[in-house]
Amino acid sequence: MQPPPENPYKGVTGIRRIWYALGYSLAGLKVAYRGEAAFRQLVWLALVLIPIACVLPVSSVARALLIACVVLSLVVELLNSAIEAAIDRISLERHPLSKASKDMGSAAQLFSLILIAVVWSLVLLGG
Repeated sequence: MQPPPENPYKGVTGIRRIWYALGYSLAGLKVAYRGEAAFRQLVWLALVLIPIACVLPVSSVARALLIACVVLSLVVELLNSAIEAAIDRISLERHPLSKASKDMGSAAQLFSLILIAVVWSLVLLGG
């Protein structure tokens, strides 16, 4: 049995690897922003909520929670979009497993949005 062929991108180490990783990350953000309306909406929500969190008269822990749940929602949406893109890459044919994957990604995003509502409500209402 032969070993798998070497991936030419796996040999990059050190600062070059970090530089390449940053480039891939920025490319991913650009693709998500341009192609995913839900991601754009969350970016705009974050651009409103994060500055508000920074000026609210709350503890550092509360401020961190307010910001973290908003950032978490962006992360969940990126992962949801990645799942959808991978499923669509495999096949555009309707299949129960494809639907289940996409629905679960959507459910994860729903929970992250509920988390934003709960955390912000508790902090703002002093719960």
